Amino acid sequence: MTEVLAVAVITVLAVIAPGADFAMVVRGSYLHGRRTGLLAALGVAAGVLVHVTYTMLGVGLLIASSAFLFTVIKLAGAAYLVYVGVRTFRTRAELTVDLEDRPGLTPFAALRTGFLTNVLNPKTTLFVVSTFAQVVSPGTPVPQQVGYGLFMSLAHLLWFSVVAVFFSHDRMRGLMLRGQKVLNKVIGAALAGLGVSLAFAPSH
Repeated sequence: MTEVLAVAVITVLAVIAPGADFAMVVRGSYLHGRRTGLLAALGVAAGVLVHVTYTMLGVGLLIASSAFLFTVIKLAGAAYLVYVGVRTFRTRAELTVDLEDRPGLTPFAALRTGFLTNVLNPKTTLFVVSTFAQVVSPGTPVPQQVGYGLFMSLAHLLWFSVVAVFFSHDRMRGLMLRGQKVLNKVIGAALAGLGVSLAFAPSH
């Protein structure tokens, strides 16, 4: 019971902590609407399952014990965040957005954005790997471990779905779209800053 509670608490704290996934879902929701935000949230949740899968297969322990592998993953994730951040920051054109639910991104593009954000997010890597390595007992039955992984993914899906619904509300979108140039600078700088800080953060 203690293990279950620990996994639950760590997951909730990891999910609600602002990061690249939050910035991505917020931007997609206010720019392109609720459908895009929800698909990005689904992509984020799917990305969590990738980390859970390789961790349960033992690759996560290898990553945790190999400074080189973790550094490669960390730098790849950091480069992705910096790339997206710079692109967002440099966006100049005002977007004319129909406040009806007609996303400017294709469903696949929205899903892919959320997925890549979390697959290449060192924060998510550390969260999943450290939880399974330090909290979940090696003797915990596999079905229970699978349940932990599904809970982690579902928690991300629920939280970011709420974020998508909130920031895609017509009134909220109207306010944010009127200040989209400033928001692009803020979100772009935040993503690039996250990438740079992750790149220079200690490996362990």
